[in-house]
Amino acid sequence: MTVYKALTIAGSDSGGGAGIQADLKTFQELGVYGMSALTAVTAQNTLGVQGVYPIPLQGLKEQIDAIGHDLGTDTVKTGMLHSSEVIEAVSDKIRTYHFQNLVVDPVMVAKGGAKLLQDEAVEALISKLIPLATVITPNIPEAEMITQRKINTLEDKKEAAKQLIDIGAQSVVMKGGHEETNDVVDLFFDGYAFLELTSPRIQTRHTHGTGCTFSSAIAAELAKGKSLTEAVKNGKAFIRAAIEHPLGIGAGHGPTNHWAYMEQLRGVKR
Repeated sequence: MTVYKALTIAGSDSGGGAGIQADLKTFQELGVYGMSALTAVTAQNTLGVQGVYPIPLQGLKEQIDAIGHDLGTDTVKTGMLHSSEVIEAVSDKIRTYHFQNLVVDPVMVAKGGAKLLQDEAVEALISKLIPLATVITPNIPEAEMITQRKINTLEDKKEAAKQLIDIGAQSVVMKGGHEETNDVVDLFFDGYAFLELTSPRIQTRHTHGTGCTFSSAIAAELAKGKSLTEAVKNGKAFIRAAIEHPLGIGAGHGPTNHWAYMEQLRGVKR
């Protein structure tokens, strides 16, 4: 039996909708064995982030070493890397173990507005991690922060995507969830051609963890040997199903439904 493996390096979400928890749920649903290295523990629910407690840097390094020395991985997905020291450590470990298929989700701000990336860490993200990325998956505010340009139109998104390629990423998915449009346009750019993945916007407040889930679905598909284009298309289908069939829990921005996609494929309900 072939076992596909994925490592997520990110923060823990006690509410289970984003971060490590969302990543591992997504990996499991897509038939990939999930592993984790925690960068921080958060006290968090659908109403917001109540506290962030960083893991000691040595503890993070040893978690990644544990995977690199023994289990190995077919893909790595990064999420909340809150400081330049963490970004540099993660980048060094990725190079040390020659980890492939790196999906960088540049988590900067939580859904409720809490800052999850220190200002000084943006430069480390640009110089250390993005050049290692197979694909980077920023939303509009994150792309604006990295590229230092305003993004208002589709052409703006394309120019920002080109800039991210120039920084060193192999490909880019510019997520369109933050735009105020009737349709959501997620823009994929592989350095050669643009692909617009368009779907009607779903009106719901239950969108906590959408970015984590989308990027971890892409990572899972890459782990299984899918092409970049296939992985992005399947990731889009996964997150759309997760948003379209909400769990309806929590008083704020509720989590997405991580098992909806596979229910649709199997034609069964849990």
